Amino acid sequence: MNLDTLPVLSLAAPSGNLDEDLAKDLGSSFQRFGFALVSDHGLDPALVARGWELTAAFFAQEEAAKRRWHIAGGGGQRGYTPFRTEIAKGAAHHDLKEFWHVGRELAAEDPLAATMPANVWPDAPDAFRETFTALYAEFDRIGARILSHIAVWLGLAPDWFDPAIAGGNSILRLLHYPPIPGDPGGAIRAGAHEDINLITLLLGAEEAGLELLTREGRWIPASPPPGALVVNIGDMLQRLTNHVLPSTTHRVRNPDGARAAHSRYSMPFFLHLRSDFAIRTLPGCVSAENPDRYPVPILADGYLHERLREIGLKA
Repeated sequence: MNLDTLPVLSLAAPSGNLDEDLAKDLGSSFQRFGFALVSDHGLDPALVARGWELTAAFFAQEEAAKRRWHIAGGGGQRGYTPFRTEIAKGAAHHDLKEFWHVGRELAAEDPLAATMPANVWPDAPDAFRETFTALYAEFDRIGARILSHIAVWLGLAPDWFDPAIAGGNSILRLLHYPPIPGDPGGAIRAGAHEDINLITLLLGAEEAGLELLTREGRWIPASPPPGALVVNIGDMLQRLTNHVLPSTTHRVRNPDGARAAHSRYSMPFFLHLRSDFAIRTLPGCVSAENPDRYPVPILADGYLHERLREIGLKA
């Protein structure tokens, strides 16, 4: 494997829904980089195109119109989060971005409903709810499929993650990085950070800017072919696997030259565990050479809120 180039891996496995060679290739890329580039994932291009159109239309509205959907004290978990709200852990400057969050919709009587805020839906643009509900379901499906390959690579049953993510607090984020006016004063579009969740599936990284930090301390681009997904390991999976699968530091740097006058859009899906899942180190990831870093388990919901406070989204 090239030390500075992420391989592009096809989910169109020739031998059916689960392919051991694909599991090996995905696992190797995740172990080396914490990232993989995934093509042939099955997202409907027409649905994705509608998603991009509606994302741009929403963020093009006046600030006051967008702020109607900001939930004060909500930790940014649903609805609109204004520009320069989120800050990477330990960073000096807030990120140059604004975003919208869509979460899972559960029946009121579901035992997990109390751990998740309800979605809010804007009254413009039209078809916003229908489009992003459909995209959420598709990301959810593809994420579960990728996790099945990760499970096989870890020596687990292909369906090991299924009960762990059923009803999970996963979030679809619509991200807008506005044009950068003049000197941003040291701020960048997204400061160096790691993700909180199990895995992240990202659309929109064809636009340059996303970079990851290698183990050797080099920043390298994560540049997928058009329409492909960037998939990365989050802190929950890093903890679960005792760092066998690393949650890699990444950032979105500011564009150069004329590109600074253009918006950048992306669409990450943060795939989460169920709120009541106890994150307990997998026995197969503990050895004399890799002793258990986390002997005390933590509930996924508690871990999430601990991290939201660290990044400025929750008081």
